[in-house]
Amino acid sequence: MSKNSANVPEAQGALDKFKYEVANEIGVPLKQGYNGDLTSFQNGSVGGYMVKKMIEAQEREMASK
Repeated sequence: MSKNSANVPEAQGALDKFKYEVANEIGVPLKQGYNGDLTSFQNGSVGGYMVKKMIEAQEREMASK
């Protein structure tokens, strides 16, 4: 398994959509295809914010049970 593949293959499309939504939300000009013009900080910000939002969603779900 490559590092960029989803653990649940059926979720790949939703994860891609989420990535672009997060990038837009935090002002990172992520586009489909080549993004070598972005800094590692910008790319890391997208991934880090995705994780933060996923953890928050899981915490909310756990708290409601």
